[in-house]
Amino acid sequence: MRLLIKNGRVLDPTINLDLTADVLIVDGRIEGVDRNIPSSYADRIIDAQGLWVIPGLVDIHVHLREPGEEWKEDIESGTKAALHGGVLRVACMPNTKPPNDSYEVCSAIVAKAKEKAYVPVYPIACITKGQAGKELTEFGRLKLAGAVGLSDDGKWVQDSEVMRKALLYAQSFDLPIISHPEDHTLSSGGQVNLGRLSAKLGLKGIPFSAETIAVVRDLILAKETQGKLHLAHLSVKENIPFLRWAKEEGINFTAETCPHYFLLTEEECDGYNTLAKVNPPLRTKEDVEAIKEAIKEGLIEVIASDHAPHSPLEKNVEFEAASPGMIGLEFLLPLSSSLVREGLIPPLKLLELLITNPAKVIGINPPTLKKGEKAEVVLFNPEEEYLITEVFIQSKSKNTPFLGKTIKGKIKMVILETKIYEF
Repeated sequence: MRLLIKNGRVLDPTINLDLTADVLIVDGRIEGVDRNIPSSYADRIIDAQGLWVIPGLVDIHVHLREPGEEWKEDIESGTKAALHGGVLRVACMPNTKPPNDSYEVCSAIVAKAKEKAYVPVYPIACITKGQAGKELTEFGRLKLAGAVGLSDDGKWVQDSEVMRKALLYAQSFDLPIISHPEDHTLSSGGQVNLGRLSAKLGLKGIPFSAETIAVVRDLILAKETQGKLHLAHLSVKENIPFLRWAKEEGINFTAETCPHYFLLTEEECDGYNTLAKVNPPLRTKEDVEAIKEAIKEGLIEVIASDHAPHSPLEKNVEFEAASPGMIGLEFLLPLSSSLVREGLIPPLKLLELLITNPAKVIGINPPTLKKGEKAEVVLFNPEEEYLITEVFIQSKSKNTPFLGKTIKGKIKMVILETKIYEF
């Protein structure tokens, strides 16, 4: 099949491309990108006027819940949600049940993904056995099983010596250590951001220090060991001077945030709205602005969804009993494109944060529009507005504070080799 996409704004951060052009796909591979490719070359023509034509996104912070909590999400449903969000590579976090801390569990995830996934799945395995923070897992065997990174996500490795050894040991296998920066001695029992709202709601607050102390410790250990560190889901302004210092010192680190940390504030939790309960918690307006500035400055180089599905059993309960987390795969590009509309960064920079930079963290080749590469193409309308409903959401779980709200930016089509999905 010869498929021609005409008149789109073709954006590809892998080749620094941003122009109005046509894309020709032949038998599931990119044949070329050029202005005015003759229509006679194609069996099917797609008019992409007003649309972005981009490579698929790479999301390196996703909870697929399989094995163990398949009522919330599984590999099939989670990757279907990813497909609908234009996310064509997914890295799944290891806090499953049992946790992904062994060759056997990691291999099982890879095998299930080959059988059921709509898009490629890359497992991230545990740093420590049982995520207990005490004994390192077998990094080499986990890499053989398919692991592309190591994390105890959901828990911070509290023991500094264990974390130091992890950063040293992981270098032998060229694996990043992905930290969930949260000092549990400061955050334990916390429900929302510590401040005016926590006092108003009578809920225990989580201070910014719980995150920043963990960030600083991990950066210092990365400097000492020269290990590869990735800081997940950063949320507070107090991190920024330390990220700047780490850049100046040449420390081998990358930092990530999520759309809810540059779009939403703690006020979403007012009225005990459990859909807005997340970890780390939503913060203040000042934090939101600081995160956006950190993105603009290049201190935060990755945007991920932290897609965390929970069923009504975990959300339709008292705030203190509710599980933290929100889904985000289907809204990753629409919500992130707000940074472009605000004039903070250009579209090509946004796509670096969503495609090339996350791929670099986990050591994979990103989707691209280069000639000869397999087609992993997304058509996106940055201006279309639509209502988020439970019917719209493809994930098994519907836990998002954007439910019932109108957002801007819609995935219109995904082309995966010879398969075409229209939404």
